Amino acid sequence: MASSSSSGLTFKLHPLVIVNISDHYTRVKSQMNPPVASTSCSNTNGSGNGGDSAAVVAPAPPPRVYGCVIGVQRGRTVEIFNSFELLYDPSTDSLDRAFLLKKQELYKKVFPNFYVLGWYSTGSDAEEADMHIHKALMDINESPVYVLLNPAINHAQKDLPVTIYESELHVIDGIPQLIFVNSSYTIESFIAVAAHLTSIHSAIKMLNSRIRVLHHYLVAMQKGEIPCENSLLRQVSSLLRRLPAIESEKFQDDFLMEYSDTLLITYLAMFTNCSSTMNELVEKFNTAYDRHSRRGGRTAFM
Repeated sequence: MASSSSSGLTFKLHPLVIVNISDHYTRVKSQMNPPVASTSCSNTNGSGNGGDSAAVVAPAPPPRVYGCVIGVQRGRTVEIFNSFELLYDPSTDSLDRAFLLKKQELYKKVFPNFYVLGWYSTGSDAEEADMHIHKALMDINESPVYVLLNPAINHAQKDLPVTIYESELHVIDGIPQLIFVNSSYTIESFIAVAAHLTSIHSAIKMLNSRIRVLHHYLVAMQKGEIPCENSLLRQVSSLLRRLPAIESEKFQDDFLMEYSDTLLITYLAMFTNCSSTMNELVEKFNTAYDRHSRRGGRTAFM
């Protein structure tokens, strides 16, 4: 595998993608390894091999999850905004194509400007079978990206366990082959997210002001201060029928879930920023203390 990509593309990864992949992996792993209550059995005559016994079940290997990443590409900049889960068929080592196309159509209705940029999975490194899935997605995107999340916990690792791969055609032993190559990326900062939320807030504020104008107009029409216009009333009635029933229990559950996800993304961005600042502080302190220890004969503190 080549060390780095030569495409010259700039990748920006949003925290929501990392949260989605982590949540997907955690749910699948918890379903495969549910908590097992300890059971005991005893001999009816009071004798046996130790009285109580418990079955020892070997832990299952860590699962792999799969999905698509979506976003936009502006020139040489690829920005990965979101992701959705996919079904994997282990018998054919491929993704469920019908399910993929259905999810793509649904997301296209909600996010018309987003496109399928590639796919994601979990594992410590890219495997040979991953190239088969990668090639199968080239009819959707001719140059898909592969986002790999390593779920293994490494306390000594400072960087995020996320790797982005591109595919390049290399000649190996005289045979042209597609291989995965590493691509550098940056985590989209909270400043950009805050700017996006500010623009949304301005749009909602403008919408609220226009609704107030329409409400005052309808109240004046009801009081008889202005003549009644049936055509306008029909348009207002048609508009109101398009609005969701915000008093329903399903809306409240969906709203709370979206609100919790937004708070989680905000906290994740803050933690990432704090961790980066703390790492820089520790490295500077170690460097300064190491120089002092060389003069004073002491060992490094950290």
